[in-house]
Formats: sequence, structure tokens, C-alpha cells
Amino acid sequence: MFSMPRLPLACLAVVLLLAKTHAVEVTLGQAVFTVPDGFTVEQVAGPPLVDRPITASFDEQGRLYVADSSGSNDPVQKQLAEKPHRIVRLEDRDGDGQFDHSVVFADKMMFPEGTLWHDGSLYVAAPPSIWRLTDTDGDGVADEREEWFEGKTLTGCANDLHGPYLGRDGWVYWCKGAFAEQRYAAFRGGERVSSAAHIFRRHPSGGPHEPVMVGGMDNPVDIVFSPSGERFFTTTFFQYPAGGQRDGLVHAVYGGVYGKPHGVVNSHPRTGDLMPVMAHLGPAAPCGLEIYESAVFGGDFTGNLFSCQFNLNRVQRHVLTPDGATFRSEDSDFLASTNADFHPTDVIEDADGSLLVLDTGGWYKLCCPTSQFWRPKVLGAIYRVKKTGAKPPSDPRGTKLDWATPPPEGLAKRLDDVRPAVRQRAIAALAKRGETAVPALAKRLRKGSERARLNAVWSLTRIQTANARREVRGTLANSSPVVQQAAAHSAGLRRDAGAIDGLIHLLKNALPPVRRAAAEALGRIGSPRAAAPLLALADEPMDRALDHSVTFALIEIAQPDAVSLSRLAKRPGALRVALMSLDQMEGDNLSASEVLPSLQSRSPALRKTAEWICDRHPEWGDDLAAHYAAELRRVKSPADVQALAARLAKLATAPAIQAELAKAVADVSQGKAARLTALAAMASAPVNPAPDAWLDAIDSTAAPLQPAAVQTLVSLRLAKAQQERAAGMLHRLGNSPALPHRQRTLAYSGIPAGLFAPDEVEFGYLLGQLDAAKPFTQRSNAANALAGAKLAEAQLARLAKQLDSIGSAKSTGLLPAFGQGLAARIGQGLLAVLAQANWLRGLDGVVLQKATAGYGKTVQGEAADLLAKAKATSPDQAKLLRELADGLPGGDALRGKAVFRGPKAGCSTCHSMAYHGGQFGPDLTRIGQVRKKMDLLEAIVFPSASFVRSYETMQVSTSDGGVLAGIVSDQDAGQVTLALSPEKSVRVERGNIRNLEPLHVSLMPAGMNTILTQQQLADLIAYLEASR
Repeated sequence: MFSMPRLPLACLAVVLLLAKTHAVEVTLGQAVFTVPDGFTVEQVAGPPLVDRPITASFDEQGRLYVADSSGSNDPVQKQLAEKPHRIVRLEDRDGDGQFDHSVVFADKMMFPEGTLWHDGSLYVAAPPSIWRLTDTDGDGVADEREEWFEGKTLTGCANDLHGPYLGRDGWVYWCKGAFAEQRYAAFRGGERVSSAAHIFRRHPSGGPHEPVMVGGMDNPVDIVFSPSGERFFTTTFFQYPAGGQRDGLVHAVYGGVYGKPHGVVNSHPRTGDLMPVMAHLGPAAPCGLEIYESAVFGGDFTGNLFSCQFNLNRVQRHVLTPDGATFRSEDSDFLASTNADFHPTDVIEDADGSLLVLDTGGWYKLCCPTSQFWRPKVLGAIYRVKKTGAKPPSDPRGTKLDWATPPPEGLAKRLDDVRPAVRQRAIAALAKRGETAVPALAKRLRKGSERARLNAVWSLTRIQTANARREVRGTLANSSPVVQQAAAHSAGLRRDAGAIDGLIHLLKNALPPVRRAAAEALGRIGSPRAAAPLLALADEPMDRALDHSVTFALIEIAQPDAVSLSRLAKRPGALRVALMSLDQMEGDNLSASEVLPSLQSRSPALRKTAEWICDRHPEWGDDLAAHYAAELRRVKSPADVQALAARLAKLATAPAIQAELAKAVADVSQGKAARLTALAAMASAPVNPAPDAWLDAIDSTAAPLQPAAVQTLVSLRLAKAQQERAAGMLHRLGNSPALPHRQRTLAYSGIPAGLFAPDEVEFGYLLGQLDAAKPFTQRSNAANALAGAKLAEAQLARLAKQLDSIGSAKSTGLLPAFGQGLAARIGQGLLAVLAQANWLRGLDGVVLQKATAGYGKTVQGEAADLLAKAKATSPDQAKLLRELADGLPGGDALRGKAVFRGPKAGCSTCHSMAYHGGQFGPDLTRIGQVRKKMDLLEAIVFPSASFVRSYETMQVSTSDGGVLAGIVSDQDAGQVTLALSPEKSVRVERGNIRNLEPLHVSLMPAGMNTILTQQQLADLIAYLEASR
């Protein structure tokens, strides 16, 4: 327990007005903050009261419960066993706005990733569970711990669980991230199994939990709720990184399936394309989110959202504006710091109208990849942002009010109190009164202000009686759209069948956001009476949010007979929604013949929906073959080639589609675009094994198509009986001087393992392609070809002598070639070269061990000594990085751009910068916002020290003894797609996977400092730093 009368002098603020930007600089100790003009910042808590705050929640008395990290970055299973973290309770006992007292409310906690004070207990998300902690004897320490929810999954970043959060409806919400499989009860019985990200909710009293949102994102984090019941959340990896975009702020529409594109969402009902993001946040690693309810900052701040952005050292303000049935957001920095160790993780509104910002400090490195330099001694703090000169209301929490004895009428008057904390407490207190509070709440619904009516709806929503349902039902006719929307959400949550007529009326007459909420409610209620009104609404123009809710409502109603296609032929809007909903309902409700006419529709939206549906029915391929054969003949532009190839690939399990693809490739009378489309479709088709007719067609291609033919051939999944033929075809293509070197080397690298024994000419050619002056892709392909080839002893000896001159990037990739050797002299020669290599520090010991395993005990013993030297420890890495940094000259960003795109470094082969470059590695647009000079140097020299989420190296061991290493680019219930290189991916059936585990070695080659000159390295870093 700590008491602290006042903060040290170092925490006092120095304020500087920046007139041109209408911002203020505030200096607190060593940190400089920027806030809008008219605001100020002060530190209100720090060590020893709290060391590394993560999240926090106030109780009714104004005591702050803070999840406080121990600073551990140990593997999460170890943290689960040791439980090194804690929850502290902070108090401001003298009322000066600064916390001066701390007590450990709960010790021995697993990594606490969310805190919620509700109804006398603290709910804490500590993956894999949500705990309810209660102090029953009032001593400030939780003496009861109840496992309120058991998630049962814990992955490497512990992002399986964030929350919990209290909805306006009184239910507890939380986020599920990562891609571990979880199970929950389906509403109509049975069990739903999913690995997707979710927002879930559950009544505080327990019972089953239900999904609200589904997505392919990695890590949804925080949720807030608007006064009318709308949900907003922050998330990482809403999309695959591109153009500086990655993370997002999202309006969570009920039932929506959101990005990123990922196979884990395929088993969930869809309403078309993935739902859109509201605001792109870039590589922000967003976490804490708050909706501002007070008027203390000014009326234009009420209803704004504030998001913490861990990687970007800032809190942003988001001004929401209605936009059709959803919102748009205007985003600006609200609190930003130049301190690279300022990592805000939570933002919460205090009862006085100020904002508290929790800075967790510099300790965390487990999965937010700004750096792998662990700084556990850089502790965090809690800051308060205030409006200068603002006068907060007296008794902001209503602690001086009588909450125990007033009649419901007295409590109901507080629903319109100017103090948000009092309003929220009144909602909860009235709900606890139950049926006896309904008359007072009904009176407020009839005569109260809009705010009072809204809050009365939410209090009634929490009361489980028929009279409460009836009063909310009557509010659907209220003149206020926001009250109507809240009432619709309430009726939907409770599945109130008595509200059907009122909801249908709203479908016809209300504003778009209210129509959307009414559609959601009708879907949850499930009455087929709503089908016709929903389809009538589909005849009108709808934005994506309203379109989704109308379609999802029909899916949830799940009555195919209520959706008659025969009556909709002349209603393209309604027909489009009907087709989508029938397709996504459980059961086989559509046939190819019912969808085929819409593929020729004059309505682009209907045609797109028909294509979308057909893409997901490979069993219709034979019926659709004639249509797509005609489409092939019409294709012209590169965009058309890409879109049609993707569509045909999804249907390629059908024999008729397979035949059309083979025919298109082999038919010289077809246009080049059609033949390229067919080759591209073959390359990405989920067909195993590929039809022999495809090999025949590819073998018949002439020079103009052969570059594409190589790419297709190396991508096909082949039976063992086909591999020898494919090897011969690739061998011939590799020997073809008419092909570009990139395709020749790719052809050699694609020859199945054990089927390529290069002669001296071929060996010399591939060895020549390893030259540092060659483009990166050619070097990579050549190294892969030699690593998997059957090399003669003389070739191995020659390769060993040249290893050091080839450079670390390709030398490490070539080491597997030596694993087939047996002659001790070859092993000795290899070790002699390795002993002099300047890139051993970045070498993976397992690779070296395998490379020398066949050369006898003497060589293996010497290899063991090299292994000890090869394993670069963290202190060695830090020392080398400091030495490198000290020796670097000044860099030039323009020259660095040439290095990035040039053949020597080959960065753009794998990485994109402003939409230019490859997609194999993480997008580096705006990388300068996230990583500083030392962090960039670390990533370039020691890429295995820091992995970006979704780009970790995974090793797949197959049932037939194969081992593959790559990046999981997609997965679903049936297969895993593994990207092995920028030009090659493989699909592995889950039934053939014996083991799937992360490797702690990056696919990016280590030791780039030995390839580039110091000036080139400095220029490259300058270019990356400048990308903001």
C-alpha cells in the first residue's frame, strides 16, 4: 500500500503555445506532449503507486482500478503459470485531482488486458478467461475470484481476449482475437465452431454468449457504445498492410463480417463483400477507445471518440458524422508525444469531464513490433487532459446523493442529469428496482427530454418483465430517431415478437440508421412476416450498412419459402438481396439455374452478387462452364484477367471448368488475354492433383506464353506420377535461352526435390545467377534450385569455396544442399569456409547442424564449436548494432529509395512502399512512424529479432515426411496456404498436416550489413525513416 501526497517537481508542466498549428506543447519531465490549444496535460499517477498501467475502470466512488503489468515478456504459457501481474486500486483522497493512495486489489494475475467495474465487482480479461473479482469485506483487496467466462484458448500474443465492456443494454461485451478455434452454442441449437475474430456478448448473470461481429482481423481490442446503442471498436490488421493502411476504427454493425480477407470467415453467413472500415489508422496498434459524454470540453466534443495508438505514441480524436445508415469519421491528433516510449493503452473519461490516458511505458515487446529492445525500467504513468478554465460540475459522481431510499420517480429524474456518471448510475439503479420502476420509466418515455427517454429505454432493456417490453415497444413510434434506434436495438436484443408491427413500420418510414436497427431486430425475432417488407426496402437505394442488415435479417429469419424468386424477376434490388440471403441460409436453397440468368443482368449490382454466389459453389462448375467459356473469349484488360482468373480458380474442381481451362491454353486461336487468364486460374486452383490435360496444355505453349506457363507449372499440385513429367518440362524451360532469367531460375527452383541433377553447364549458370549484382529474385530462385538439387561432390566442393563471396543472404539458403554430402573432405571444406564467414552471427544453428550431419563425427564436432559462435546472443546483437550505428555516415533518403528498389538489397521484391513492390513481406509505407533508427537497423541486420503479426515464419510437417517453411497467407477449415517465396505458394490439406508450429527464424535474410556498404545502409535507413 502506498500513499503519495503530491507528485515530484519533474512532473510539473512547462507549456509552449504553437500559434501556427493551434496546438500547445506541454513538457512533463523528459516527455513533450502536444494538445490542442485550450487544453493542458498533467501527470496524476506513476510509480510507486502504479508502474506499468494497461487498462483502468472507475467505481462509483471514483476509485480507479488499474491493470498493472509486471513488465514480463515471457511466453504467455509461462505467464499463465506464474501470474506475475496485478490489479491496483488508486484513490485521490485529498480531492486535488491527483491519485495519492494505492493498494493491491488483486495480485497473481495472468496478463490483464481489460478491466470493467460493474455492480460491485471488477471484471478482468486475463486470457484465456474473464474473472469477476469482489471485495466482500471492504478492505480494498479482492477476496473472491470467480471465473466468469472461460475462453479455453491462449495463443502466442495472448490476443485471444480483450475486454470486458458494458453495453448500454446491460450486457457484457468482449473481443476475441487470434485464430484459435473456439466453440459456442448456436441460437437455434447445436454448436458453432469458429477460428475467426469476434465481438461476443453475454448477460452478467451468465448463460450462453452470442456473436455480434465476425472478422478476419488479428486483434479487435476495445469497444464503446453510442447513446443510441451503436458499437464501435478498434482493431489491428483490418486489412493486409498496403499503402500505409493496416489497422482501423470500425462501426460494428450486427452480424457484419469484416476484414481482413481470411479463410476463417468462410464458414460464417455473409451478405456480400467484407464490411468496410470507418477510419484507417495505419500501423497504429490501436487499443483503448472512449466515447466522450460530458459537455465540459465543449458541445462539439460530446459524442466524439478517442483512440489510443500504441505504435504511434498518440491519442486521436474522431468526430463522427452520420453517413446514410452508418458514420464517417474526421480524425485528428489530440494528445501526441515525441517520447518513443510513450505508449498509450487506455483512455477513459473521468466524472469531471477530463480524460485520463494510461501510458504503459517501454516494457512491452511481445507482439507490437516497434522494437525488440526490452526497456522494462522505462515505467509508465497516468496523465490527465483538461480543458483550461473549464468548470466541472460539483459532486460529479453524485456521491452526495441518496441512492438507497428514493422512490423510482426520484431516480428517474436523474436520467437527464448533466453529470454522465449520475445518469449511468441511475440507469443501473432503476434496473435493479425491476418491475416497480417500470411506471416511472414509462412516464419519462412520454414526457422526458430526448436524453431521459434514451436512458429510460436502456434501463427498461435491463428489466426482464413483459411490462418493460411493452413500454419499449411503444417507444418505436417516438418522434426522436435516436430513441427509435435505441428501442429497436432493445427489441432485437430481447427478441420481442410483440414489436414486429412497430419495427415493420420503421422499415417503411424511418431514417436509414433506424431502418437498419429495425431490420436487425426483425432478423433476430425471426418472423417470416418481415420478409416481404424487408424485400420491399431492398427495392430502394441502400448503402452497404443498410444492405447488409436487410440481407442478414432474411438470413436469420431462415424461411426460404418466404423469399420467392419467381415474383422478383423485375425487381433487381429485391432479387439481389433474395439470392444472397437464400444462398447464405443453412441448407441448399439455390440452384445454378436460378442464379445463371442474373449473370447476364443489366444491373451491375445484381450481376456482381450472382458472380459472388457462383464463386462459392464449385459444384455448379459444370452448369456454369458455357457461361465462363464465353467470358474467357471476351476478357481483355489486366484487371479483367485477374478477376476472371480468380473466379475460375474457385470453380476449377468441376471437370467442365478444368476442360475449358485446358482448351483455352492450348487453343492458339484464343486471344493472349484469354490464355493468360486460364493459366492464372490453373495456378491458384484448389485442385489436387492437377488434371493431366493441364500439363498437356502447358507443354504445348509457345514462347509468348512460356513465362506465365512457368509460374503456373511451379504452382500446380501434382501427384507423384506427374512429378517426373513436370520436372522434365521445367528442366526444358530452365534451359531455354529465350526465357528471361527470372523465369529460367524459377523453372529450375520449381523442379520437385530429388529430380534435378544439374550438369556442369546448368550448375555454372545457376552459380552465376547468385552474383550480388543480379536481381534479388533471380538470386533467390537460383539458391532455392541449388539447395534442392542433387549435386555431385565436385559441385558441392565448388559451391563451398564460393559461399563466402556469395553473401550471407543466399549462403544461408544454400546450406541445405550440403546435407546430402557424405565425403569428409567436403565437410571440412565447408567448415573452413564457414569459420571465416562474417555472417555466422546471423546463422540459424539448426540449419548448420543439418548441413553437416552426414560428414562424420569429426566434422560434427567442429560444427558444434561453430554453432556456439553462430548463436548471437542479445547482448552481442545490441553491441553490434551500437557499433554499426556509431559508424554509419549521414544518409540520403533519395539514394535510399534506389537501394530499396535496387537488385543488391532486393527490398522491393518482398516489401511494398506506397503500393510499389512485392506483397510477400510487410508493407513498409509509413514505417518511419513506427520504428526509429535503431529499430530499423535491428530489423535489417537481425530480422529474426522482431516479427510483424501475420508474417511470422511457420513450419509445416506433413504426414508424408515433408517439411515446409513459409508465411501462412490464408487458411480455412480444409487447407493452409503457405507462401514459400515471393513467387511460390503451396496449399497443404489440413488432413496431411502432422504439425504446424512457429519458427523463430525470419524468411528475410540476416546480415544485410554485409551485403550493403555502410553508405548504402545509412541511405536505406534514411529512406525508411522518411516514410511517414
